[in-house]
Amino acid sequence: MPRTILHLDLDAFFCAVEETQNPDLRGKAFAVGGKPKERGVVSSCSYAARKVGVRSAMPMSRAISLCPGLIIVPGRHRLYSEVSHKVMDILHDQSGLVEQISIDEAFLDISDIRDEPERLARRLQARIRDELHLPSSIGIASNKLVAKIATEFGKALRLREMRSAQGEIKPPNAVTVVPYGEEAAFLNPLPADMLWGVGPKTSKRLSELGIHTIGDIAKWPENELFRLFGENGRDLSRHARGIDNRPIVTEHETKSISQEVTFSVDVRDDKVLQKTIREQASRVASQLRKNELAGSTIKLKLRWPDFTTLTRQTTLGHRTDQEDEIAKAALELLNNVRKPNQAVRLIGVGVSGLGQPIRQLGLWDMDDAKSRKLQEVVDSLREKYGKDVIKRGDVS
Repeated sequence: MPRTILHLDLDAFFCAVEETQNPDLRGKAFAVGGKPKERGVVSSCSYAARKVGVRSAMPMSRAISLCPGLIIVPGRHRLYSEVSHKVMDILHDQSGLVEQISIDEAFLDISDIRDEPERLARRLQARIRDELHLPSSIGIASNKLVAKIATEFGKALRLREMRSAQGEIKPPNAVTVVPYGEEAAFLNPLPADMLWGVGPKTSKRLSELGIHTIGDIAKWPENELFRLFGENGRDLSRHARGIDNRPIVTEHETKSISQEVTFSVDVRDDKVLQKTIREQASRVASQLRKNELAGSTIKLKLRWPDFTTLTRQTTLGHRTDQEDEIAKAALELLNNVRKPNQAVRLIGVGVSGLGQPIRQLGLWDMDDAKSRKLQEVVDSLREKYGKDVIKRGDVS
């Protein structure tokens, strides 16, 4: 029996949530993100802003130059997360097989639901609109790959229709269904870069080979694509023919926990960088303990003013969830890689190699036990009264 997979994408999610809080924003060109003078970027933008070329991930200064009247709205990520949970609750009411792939996207396996797929999609779309006042677009196919591309295709088609009509650009609210057995025919005329696994470098190489559409990829022998692109070539061959056997994954294992910050002004001050690392280590450690995890690999991420980005890591002989150990390792990595007085644009601390904390209390481990108990009390106080209720003293 063929599967039926539904992919749901919330249209311009952050902006849609902001419109529920401030209806005056509806129909206006606005963007959620940081201030242009602080090197902010566009996290999300309304469809009115997109009409004049504003895009997500664009520097806010560039967005302002394209749209001088652009309204900038600071992001409220806690609110977006809360609303996302409500959407996912609605999806779980529909199916027990839900795979959330981002804050505003999810797959559902609706194979066992005895209802016509498009009618089910319209009903789901209407419930999210009526209960949460959010627009959404949906793609339905026999697998995850084609369902997601169907969503993207449907959204692009609806927006193109609205532009042709010279009317107001609104959220697409598209529903696109690809019938079983017609996957390859649906994909054939679409641009090659719509296919998963085709990034800028692969797209350029395909173009050099005269491959411009997904159908062009499908015509090439799989062994030839493997010779040119390695294992990714095999995936390209299968995906171009609409083949994707991946199941719905209802839970994802946490692989790493990290914190990072982009400074509004490049930082050279050693004390500021050290303080930032300690604060990030504290937040990472707190998150580890909250999830009952510990990690053995400490990572430091740095970005210089010229946007060169690098990551360094060190592996401990044990797992830790203690901020002192995480900070010490990260500071050592910083000292090893950063030249004196070198400016830093972005800095981040992360922990991977996660697993359950190892608690083997021995005769000489009483100090460690006391330290953990103290940290639990500090975590509790910070959660109740805020992260600044207790601060580490500066002994310098």
